[in-house]
Order: sequence, then structure tokens, then C-alpha cells
Amino acid sequence: MADDKHPEHEQSDYSVRAKALVAVLTKKKLVDPATMDAVVEFYETRVGPHIGAKLVARSWVDADFRARLLADARAVAREEQLVGLEGTDLVAVENTPRVHNLVVCTLCSCYPWTVLGLPPTWYKDSGYRARAVIDPRGVLKEFGLELGDDVEVRV
Repeated sequence: MADDKHPEHEQSDYSVRAKALVAVLTKKKLVDPATMDAVVEFYETRVGPHIGAKLVARSWVDADFRARLLADARAVAREEQLVGLEGTDLVAVENTPRVHNLVVCTLCSCYPWTVLGLPPTWYKDSGYRARAVIDPRGVLKEFGLELGDDVEVRV
């Protein structure tokens, strides 16, 4: 499968296996390609981190939107017709020059994956969660963010 002229087009073993599995399941009529296409389209366009990025970017340029987002993010999500947030308590927090927020998963199944995408495995890891609570500045520093002592870190 390697293409010496275009190594960026080389498929991973997982990609090759997934395609083979889909082909077999489709041939056995256990999977409907149209349904799979709809699921892919859903995850590419209607949910994921690009949705959250759009909300944040809009809040940077629209003060009224930012105020509404900070006051009631769940209402804004409903207004924007974001899917999958029916039971989610979505809260937006704002970093300022004096306060930096570090959100830590409590494994309560309320992670807003429709807005942020699926969480990385490390985000749910008990070691990361414990360290983020005990030493939030150290964890942030590992991610490349060193805050001054005058900045409050809220976990």
C-alpha cells in the first residue's frame, strides 16, 4: 500500500483493517454503506471540536454572544441547534489575565463531546485527573503554559 512518491497517502494498519472489515460486513449485508456514510457525515459536520472552536471564535468577536455563552451555555447550544446536549450541563468559563480555568473530568458522563469531540484517553486517566487537581500549575506547564504567581488557577 505504500506509495513512494506520496508517503503522506500511506494508510496505517488500522485504516487498512477497518476498510477490510467494512468490506466484509457490507458483502455479508451486515452493514449498510449509506448508514455508515451518514454516521461519518454526522461526525464530520454536526459534532466535534470544530463546533466548540466556532463558539469560542464567535465569542471573541461578538460581546453579546460571549455574555450569553458565559451566562447560559446550554441555552446558547440549544439556540444554535447543537445536537446531543439534551442532558448535558454545558458551562462556559472564561480565562482572563487574572484567572485561568483548568477543566478536569469527573467521569460523570457529562463530557460535551458534541462540542469538543471525543475526549482523549489521557483526559479520563485517573493519574492525570489526580495530578490536575493536586498540581494544576505543573500539569499546565507540561502542556506548555506557565502562569505567573499572580494568576489564579481554578480547577
